[in-house]
Amino acid sequence: MRIIICGAGQVGWQIARQLSRERHDIVLIDRDERLIQQANDALDVQGITGHASHPDVLESAGAEDCDLLIAATASDEVNIVACEVAHALFSVPRRFARLRGHAYLLPQYADLYQAQNLPIDVVISPEQEVALAALSRLDVPTTLDTETFMEGRVRLLAMALTENCPILNTPLRHLDQTFFGLRAVVVGLRRAGRFFAPEPNDQLHAGDHAYVVAAVEDVARTLDIFGLPSRPVERVVLIGGGNIGLAVARALDARPGISLKLIERDRDRAEAAAEALRRTVVLHGDGMAADLMAEAGVPRADAVLTLTADDRTNLLAAVRAKQAGARMVDALINDTTLMPLAANLGIDGLISPRAVTVSSILRHIRRGRVRDVYALGDSEAELIEAQVLPGSALAGQRVREIQLPRGALVAAVEKQGVILKPRPDTRIDQGDLVLIFALSGDIEEVERLLQVSADWF
Repeated sequence: MRIIICGAGQVGWQIARQLSRERHDIVLIDRDERLIQQANDALDVQGITGHASHPDVLESAGAEDCDLLIAATASDEVNIVACEVAHALFSVPRRFARLRGHAYLLPQYADLYQAQNLPIDVVISPEQEVALAALSRLDVPTTLDTETFMEGRVRLLAMALTENCPILNTPLRHLDQTFFGLRAVVVGLRRAGRFFAPEPNDQLHAGDHAYVVAAVEDVARTLDIFGLPSRPVERVVLIGGGNIGLAVARALDARPGISLKLIERDRDRAEAAAEALRRTVVLHGDGMAADLMAEAGVPRADAVLTLTADDRTNLLAAVRAKQAGARMVDALINDTTLMPLAANLGIDGLISPRAVTVSSILRHIRRGRVRDVYALGDSEAELIEAQVLPGSALAGQRVREIQLPRGALVAAVEKQGVILKPRPDTRIDQGDLVLIFALSGDIEEVERLLQVSADWF
């Protein structure tokens, strides 16, 4: 496909990097000449300096022959206009826009995004996506990362393994024999900075980050087996009441059994949050101040989420919250170069707006009947949920017969509403849902397997 990406910031850069690896024809537009020069030097893309919404710039980017435009600049209005120009002047068939303004996302205005109004096919909201990711973390607080698939019936668990993990040095093929009926699959491992798909004879080591896909009914058992038993979250403190913090607070405010405190430094935002939330206690002040942390109950908190707009504030507040005694602390981090610091600082987990936004965009780009996509690590791998189409290379095949690339495996199968752990003799039929793990270099081949063969017609 020929794809124009407007905006060479963190999201635009990552999408360009990912899609260019998959041999799509990518044009990247940004006003910042320095960012475009970096893209031209580091990525296999065509970089153009200019205003992404200007017709002449889009024309020079080849909009007349474009299959997809992704407007991901820092300005909602520029993204909207870029989609309008792409539709009206160049008939670009698909248009995505990243929108941050809360008013643009209200359900009563959903009809706004139609061809006769604003020709935007897919609206991507970083704030909503990040808020959902933060809430998901609270469901399994002992993990590094988590995501649900197959309408919530399957969950990804990313876990940091310690010496307390009871299955260290055990070949993965023995887990089936030892834990009968467990619907959990280790799909990926990170060891000494290397991310790879494990083989059946591979063993788990202390210090590994294990990525496990499990049926939701087996999540608690899986966490126990890996030495990270789940625990209930009742007392939560949020630091930061901006768009993301308030979205998380609204959701938690409606959850029974949750005691929530929100700290916000800006007085106007604190007052707005206090008016919007019914049961939440809103405190105005510096979220890094020891006395205010104590007043908010950070030392007794089951979870603290630092969700301000400043990465360094989030890191420092998270460290102080952990030192104060909070059981789980997660920090919102935009700058990926800061992420390696988290483990050394004792922070339990990171929430990356870039990662969740990239995943939401990829979900709508993947070929075949793809229902969901989640990017793992620094887009080193993906979990792809798709429906098996008649005539695809998967339909009618048993798992052992599927010609998957070496860095890919079937992680879960849903057959007639039942979640199955895939085994060599499991038959994949048309209409089944499959969840496939694939390293980034193998995604193109997995996409090919999910598509309908031309011979079928």
